Amino acid sequence: MSLVQWLRLGVEITGAVAIGIGSVISLFRFVKALTVGQETDFNAIRLTLARYLALALEFQLGADILSTAIAPSWQEIGKLGAIAVIRTGLNFFLSKEMKDEKKASAGEEDVQARAEQK
Repeated sequence: MSLVQWLRLGVEITGAVAIGIGSVISLFRFVKALTVGQETDFNAIRLTLARYLALALEFQLGADILSTAIAPSWQEIGKLGAIAVIRTGLNFFLSKEMKDEKKASAGEEDVQARAEQK
């Protein structure tokens, strides 16, 4: 196995680990919210998972690029292009949703702060 293939495997594993960590953290926060009953809005939990998924998508795309780095065929380049478009699209919309949720959360906090001042 060449060095690039080992590097690709390491990057893929890193992406998978990021998904695993994000899932465990999100699941822990979800169970805690259900048992304690304090959190009624699960957007913060969704945003946590979304951050880890976005990170993992970047790692997986990097691994795909590495896999075509050594003497790629046109078919492999085509597959990489399709995968890159799909993953970049997913990442774009995931990032957009995270920004929208952050703005909405910040707006709600401003409203609460103003209500408490009155």
